[in-house]
Amino acid sequence: MNYVQRQQEIERLETAFWQSMVDGKAKIATGMLTEPALMVSGHGTMAFDHAGYEKMAADDRHRLTGYRFGKFDVLFPTDDVAVASYAVTQDMESDGKAMKQQAFDSSTWVRFGDDWKCVAHTESLQAPPPA
Repeated sequence: MNYVQRQQEIERLETAFWQSMVDGKAKIATGMLTEPALMVSGHGTMAFDHAGYEKMAADDRHRLTGYRFGKFDVLFPTDDVAVASYAVTQDMESDGKAMKQQAFDSSTWVRFGDDWKCVAHTESLQAPPPA
C-alpha cells in the first residue's frame, strides 16, 4: 500500500469513528479504541476503558449531530503508528441547544495485526479572532 492509500485508510477510520458518534453507535467506536485509551480536551485529561466510553457516549445532554473535516494530515513515524491531525467543524446539541464549534484534533492510531486502534485523541477549540 502506498503512502496516499495509507493516509486515506486513516482518514476513513477517523470518519467512521466520528460517524459512530453521530449515529449513537458506541459499540462501533469501542471496536476502534484500545483499552484503555486516552483523551485530552478542554475538559481535561482522561484515560477510559470501553465501558467508560459507552457511558460518556450515552449522555444525551451533549451529543454530536454532524461534523465536517477541514485540512487533514497524517504522519507515519513507523509502519505501525499513524498520527492524524485535522480541523473539524462540529454541530452539536448541548442541553437541548444547537451549537457549532470549530476545533483542531489529533488522533494516534497503532496497528495491531491487521487492525488499527486509536490509542489517544486530543482536541483544541479554535480561539476566537483577536478583537
